[in-house]
Amino acid sequence: MSSHADASTGVVAKTATVLEMIKFEHSVFALPFAMTGAMLALRGQVISVSEIAWKIAWIVVAMVAARSAAMAFNRVADAAIDARNPRTKARAIPAGLVSTRFTWGFIAVACALFFAAAGMLNSLCLQLSPLALAVVLGYSYAKRFTALAHLILGLALGIAPAAAWIAIRGSLNGDILFLTAAVMLWTAGFDIIYSCQDADFDRTQGLHSIPGSLGIGAALWVSRVLHVGMVALLVVLWSRIDLGAWGLIGIGAVAALLIYEHSLVRADDLSRVDAAFFAVNGWVSVLFFVFWSADVMFT
Repeated sequence: MSSHADASTGVVAKTATVLEMIKFEHSVFALPFAMTGAMLALRGQVISVSEIAWKIAWIVVAMVAARSAAMAFNRVADAAIDARNPRTKARAIPAGLVSTRFTWGFIAVACALFFAAAGMLNSLCLQLSPLALAVVLGYSYAKRFTALAHLILGLALGIAPAAAWIAIRGSLNGDILFLTAAVMLWTAGFDIIYSCQDADFDRTQGLHSIPGSLGIGAALWVSRVLHVGMVALLVVLWSRIDLGAWGLIGIGAVAALLIYEHSLVRADDLSRVDAAFFAVNGWVSVLFFVFWSADVMFT
């Protein structure tokens, strides 16, 4: 009896370690944009409250499962690299806190849950789910081949609002792709900031990144340009779908937060990268969802 209890406790402990390793709580980054896509898709639709709740619940399950699979896969794919990097050598797999085999099991469960959620939404979601999973998992190898890996990561998060639209409507509308592109630029921009910490390491290891290729100063300018592009795309989308004042205020809030984010980092001072990356970007996605949802519901 105790052996079964010990085994169960061990699985729970290892799962908790994996969840900490993949920063499960940071699912907040892309989820609000997916929810925004869902809210926009619901405009003008005659649909019951129970059906809305059903779809939203499965969208959340699909999003969290896909991100969890992608992050765990990234940790397995980069385990050897992480072990050589002083900044990441204490991560769970290099530190021996959890095995690669157990992490593969976690990935399999997360992928199965993602496919199940896609199937519960509609047939198009299920048909597109292997492609979506290929994008979010494939990012992990991108930096071995191209400095545009930041944009590939951006695409992995950017497909979330379009996927949520498909989950609600069962088809794709071209306008939602402006939000996909905006999220892609936003993600690539903040990933460049975060990657500045590893610029020297990337160069010595033959890994590709904008900071490693261009230097930190130039990379920060690329990040700024990408974030300007994000705001511009949001304005275009706002005008195309005829949102009101709340939507415009949301764009203003995003722009203000991005300006603050860039004020936290300089080429000669990266000490506040974590604040810029984790805290500010969480607020960007949440506030955007709050204001655009308010616009959809109240105007």
